[in-house]
Amino acid sequence: MSETKEIKTALISVFHKDGLEELLAKLNQEGVKFLSTGGTQSFIEGLGYECQKVEEVTTYPSILGGRVKTLHPKVFGGILARRDNEGDRKEMQKYEIPAIDLVVVDLYPFEQTVASGASEQDIIEKIDIGGISLIRAGAKNFKDVVIVPSKAEYSVLLDILKKNGAKTELADRRMFAERAFGVSSHYDTAIHNWFCGKQ
Repeated sequence: MSETKEIKTALISVFHKDGLEELLAKLNQEGVKFLSTGGTQSFIEGLGYECQKVEEVTTYPSILGGRVKTLHPKVFGGILARRDNEGDRKEMQKYEIPAIDLVVVDLYPFEQTVASGASEQDIIEKIDIGGISLIRAGAKNFKDVVIVPSKAEYSVLLDILKKNGAKTELADRRMFAERAFGVSSHYDTAIHNWFCGKQ
């Protein structure tokens, strides 16, 4: 299969919305369909763009006070499915799993919460589960999926979109995957250090 991949559907789940407007405008201009949850979905719709709720895909609401929103086979299947694997494609069809070509994540601000002197309970609630899982899934399947793992990369993707439209090359996707594992490694190290009392 071609190393050039077109972005048709984007899952966007971010804590920091600043800097997202220009990226969303370009993606919308390119005809990319948006999929999101909670505050991010409201933000996207507030800009005047259509955005499908993740709950409409999974048929499950956000539960446990928002602790579980995206953790579902229809979401992760759509990210992890190998597009050149016939078995994967058949299972996507069988279980009505939509392909997700772009994942944009900005994690809960764990380090900032620790630095603010917040309570232990507040700090624990800022340990991102869904976001970090989305980052790892998107990065693992970089052959087919673009993963934008933090707001620092919004502009990087925007530059590619301005140059090539809603298409990326394998080298682009691998670069984002490398950055994604850097983000997840740093994040988990910060959590580990907090548990060890090394803030």
